[in-house]
Amino acid sequence: MTDSPAARLQKLFEGHRLTPTQRRIAHCMVRGAAEVPFLSSVELAELAGVSQPSVTRFAVALGFDGYPALRKYLREVAPAEPPRAAGQAEHNSYQQAVHAEIENLRHLAEMLADPGPAEEAGRLLAGSVPLPVLGLRAASSQARGFAYFAGKVHPDVRLLDEGGSMLADRIDAAAGAGATALLCFALPRHPREVLEALEYARSTAGLTVVTVADSAFAPVARHSDLLIPAPVGTGLAFDTACAPMLLGRVLLESMADALPDAQARLESFDAKAAARGLFVE
Repeated sequence: MTDSPAARLQKLFEGHRLTPTQRRIAHCMVRGAAEVPFLSSVELAELAGVSQPSVTRFAVALGFDGYPALRKYLREVAPAEPPRAAGQAEHNSYQQAVHAEIENLRHLAEMLADPGPAEEAGRLLAGSVPLPVLGLRAASSQARGFAYFAGKVHPDVRLLDEGGSMLADRIDAAAGAGATALLCFALPRHPREVLEALEYARSTAGLTVVTVADSAFAPVARHSDLLIPAPVGTGLAFDTACAPMLLGRVLLESMADALPDAQARLESFDAKAAARGLFVE
């Protein structure tokens, strides 16, 4: 398991039952693990979009006497941000968004230093036939991309990218056909319908829920059996999701490794595509 400041902070937070506001603070602190230890409670509150008393209550919920004690602990586990090199140019807002996304990918790489969760997810997804893949609104493109490629190696992938009253019906149909797991992509803003669908999938349909979410403290966490976080970028008007997309491909690779006939299916597809002249070389 990686020993980065962000990983150590996340480990600290995961040992506590946090309210939605407290999860928001925790998520903010994990994303800015190197900078947060040097912020006041007011500055952290502004950064997380919560009230200053909420930050104080958050520190107490973690077992500290108050925010100063929590900040002292954070300074011990998170190094200071390296100073800017002399003469280094400031980045414009577009560049800042790209660099922030690069940092998100670094966090993902650190998390994947322990391959256990991704490997477990791959086994669960490979063993579910059919395999329902859920993603609504902002997460629909992630779900669709995963389902497209998964269909090349998995015998029966069912994309659930539309909400409405039929969503539970489609979950029931998958479970009735033999599904044992469901993969969910959940990104901000989190639709209430996704939480309801996951609760139904677990409690009523009896499915094991594997979730890719923007944070281990996302609202979908309590409805997931295995959640693997991948942060989203928030520097532009609309969130960017490079890390969740890449994590989806990692899970796809892990699932393919667990499917005994994955390579044969790929070779069969390639042969048929060549015979049909499907792709322009």
